[in-house]
Amino acid sequence: MDGPLSENDLSGITAADKAHVWHHLVQHKPFETVDPRIIIEGKGLRVWDAKGKEHIDAVSGGVWTVNVGYGRDSIADAVREQLVRMNYFAGAAGSIPGARFAERLISKMPGLSRVYYCNSGSEANEKAFKMVRQIAHKRHGGRKHKILYRDRDYHGTTIACLSAGGQDERNAQYGPYTPGFVRVPHCLEYRRHEQDGAPEANYGEWAAGQIEKVILAEGPDTVGALCLEPVTAGGGVIPAPDGYWPKVAEICRKYDILLHIDEVVCGVGRTGTWFGYQHYGIQPDLVTMAKGVASGYAAIACLVTTEEVFEMFKADPSDPMDYFRDISTFGGCTAGPAAALENMRIIEDEGLLDNTLAMGERLMANLHGLMERHAVVGDVRGKGLFCGAELVADRATKEPVEEARVQAVVADCAAQGVLIGATNRSVPGRNNTLCLSPALIATADDIDQITGAIDRALTKVFG
Repeated sequence: MDGPLSENDLSGITAADKAHVWHHLVQHKPFETVDPRIIIEGKGLRVWDAKGKEHIDAVSGGVWTVNVGYGRDSIADAVREQLVRMNYFAGAAGSIPGARFAERLISKMPGLSRVYYCNSGSEANEKAFKMVRQIAHKRHGGRKHKILYRDRDYHGTTIACLSAGGQDERNAQYGPYTPGFVRVPHCLEYRRHEQDGAPEANYGEWAAGQIEKVILAEGPDTVGALCLEPVTAGGGVIPAPDGYWPKVAEICRKYDILLHIDEVVCGVGRTGTWFGYQHYGIQPDLVTMAKGVASGYAAIACLVTTEEVFEMFKADPSDPMDYFRDISTFGGCTAGPAAALENMRIIEDEGLLDNTLAMGERLMANLHGLMERHAVVGDVRGKGLFCGAELVADRATKEPVEEARVQAVVADCAAQGVLIGATNRSVPGRNNTLCLSPALIATADDIDQITGAIDRALTKVFG
């Protein structure tokens, strides 16, 4: 840590935090007697808290965001240079970094052509939902308006995004929800025994076929889009099984349904490709992204579409209701695309996609090693540097362990100086998966330290 604040300064900061800050995803009652964690500095894969304790961050800022690591002077310099030149103008006009990043981004996404800027993953998904609804009115008399979403997937915090959210605990107490969103089954092969009729062979194709059943039940002429994560994130780190994605793409083409891929977590390198969907050879119509786009150095999110989708919104220039009548105030900020350009350069110049694949293989190998040593590890899964380990009380029945014991593993790792994650207030009775997403700069030693801490924590908590 370089130049820490004095003890008096930090005590004042802690007091101000406890008195005035409403933290995310946290029950605040314990803060009446203990202090909240305050992170004051980061460098590479390490962060330091207000007590001076060093941690390896295996969750990239807590929510899978800081893809290129902490302390990147070149990103900060790019943002500052842009801000003093031109910090903001509403997105009805363009900007130099906005044009340049859109061009660079599209070069990584064959078949897509247009970038709509906004400020968060939730907002990007809202924009996609609005486009689907407007297309329904423009071309289908309003009928083809339904949006399908998958059990266990997550698409954001707004009411509409929660309406498309497959995590019942995260949704609870926020209804009533927006109508027109319809759930389809998950594709977690490890828990296929909980799905009626699920086969042992060709499960991926079967799981995709369950989507078609929902479409037929709802009426294909009422379904406008299917919204999916390439790897289910907060619902348990779930890569789709073999055969799933080609069948999904075929179903969407068959019924003229737009395929919306939510890359908010997986996008910009997390899985070892620029975007998670690119592992599967599919062509989406809408792609949303946020988090790793600028690695948290500036707020930015994007909705990317095909030219065909774009053209639907300029068919009749004489009609004042024909275009996409939407705005994102902070989509006009120039800091986001300026940071995103430099973020992308770093990923390319430092070979971080290849490193993600190599370190992802090491991480999965280490997790399989933990599975051999600890009966509580029932399943390990992931793509690139986005991996999970599901903890079970019994491998035969796959009964999940108690959530308190999962959190005890997380807490013990933190005490060792390693920050890991776990599914949290997501699926009732199924918040039992440890989640790992270190920055794309992770080394073999980093990976070994992370899994070593988990090994010791599992031993301590489960024996």
